[in-house]
Amino acid sequence: MPPGDDAIIDEPVLSDARTTRRRSQVPTRLRRAQLAVLVYFGVLGLASGDWLARIPAIKHGLGLSDGTLGLALLAASAGQVVAATLAGRIVHGIGSRTPIVIGGFCVPLLPVTFGVVPDQAAFMGCLFGFGFAGGLLDVAMNAQAVYTERGFGRPLMTSFHACYSFGALAGGLIGGLFAWAQIRPSVNFAVVAVPLSCLAVSVGRWLLPDDRPAEDAQQPAPGDERPPAPSRPAPGRSRPRRSALRRPLSPAGWRTVVTSPLAVLGLLSLCSLLGEGAADGWSAVYLRDNLGTSAWFAAFGFAAFSVTMAAGRLAGDRLALRFGPGALVRSGGLLAAIGMACALISPVPAGTIAGFALYGAGLSCIFPQLLSAAGSVRPGQTASGIAAVAGMGYVGLLSGPVLIGGLASVAGLTAALSLPALLALAIAAGAGVAMPRRAPG
Repeated sequence: MPPGDDAIIDEPVLSDARTTRRRSQVPTRLRRAQLAVLVYFGVLGLASGDWLARIPAIKHGLGLSDGTLGLALLAASAGQVVAATLAGRIVHGIGSRTPIVIGGFCVPLLPVTFGVVPDQAAFMGCLFGFGFAGGLLDVAMNAQAVYTERGFGRPLMTSFHACYSFGALAGGLIGGLFAWAQIRPSVNFAVVAVPLSCLAVSVGRWLLPDDRPAEDAQQPAPGDERPPAPSRPAPGRSRPRRSALRRPLSPAGWRTVVTSPLAVLGLLSLCSLLGEGAADGWSAVYLRDNLGTSAWFAAFGFAAFSVTMAAGRLAGDRLALRFGPGALVRSGGLLAAIGMACALISPVPAGTIAGFALYGAGLSCIFPQLLSAAGSVRPGQTASGIAAVAGMGYVGLLSGPVLIGGLASVAGLTAALSLPALLALAIAAGAGVAMPRRAPG
């Protein structure tokens, strides 16, 4: 046995309990589960990046205007939001494995329909299905990511999201190559979908079993013949009346709900993804219209943001282990705010691109760490916590580009893009409330 295999790891786990585990006892099933989760993140990213690169061809094929295309694209975001509202209950009821495998199978295949639909209505229906499948896969595989983190006893979430980011970049390159070769989108999507769907189904057997719900822990142990206690009111107590259950919360009750860790994590998630959506939709527009660059040079703003977003996630797990998730989210928010401020005050395009790069690096680790923390807020209900926080994030991603556009029409794009910088500061301020602190020692 190599030296060090008997060494005991005592590292902070992102759940409340701390775990000690021998390195030699990390089973093969955990390593396989880690690989499987990486595959599913990569599948979602690659499928998304591939279809996004072919939007111009689909727009031309359906004869859509800019306005109708923007309306159609909202269907995918709506599907994600609907999936997030249902995914927690689905995963809690049947486990995460089945939704992951189904979502991983459907997400690469559904874009094939984008290239063959006859009109905008059918396109929007397919987009909604794609968004729903992607949202269901996203919540379920993030739950699996939390289970895998707990098994290893160290942060892994950011590396999973890095796989998504690099998958999206690879998908964009693949879609661009097919577009350069003037190959129809339906053929492009089919060529990509078949191997991805087969891969998604084949690695499903490596996924970990789900958390046991809290109520399952109260079941009698094997061999215990005593039946479980019936769920009845205690003697002398009556069941709560329906009117009492519907009684509105007091002001103190509302303060408790609003300031609960899960609610704060959801608000931080909304701020983070709203900022990402703003960079996605408006970084190139800012360079082109406000600074007068060429169209091809303006694309470097989003490219810089995307590359530093992916690269930052590669280092995120090591940073979270060294400094703690709370410190990582706080410093990321501050860096994002500084980056956006630099992008907006720079008089030269190169400085603006550098600012967008800093902005991407700052945001890179925030959303993964928020999901990881959300998975540990409610023991036994990992998927429910993740779904709640992810759902708030999807609302931000959906509303971000629209909100920035509305503000830009009133106050100008420079003032509108100041909003993501302010939201990044809010993330830095809220990180100390909701994020777990670094364990001492």
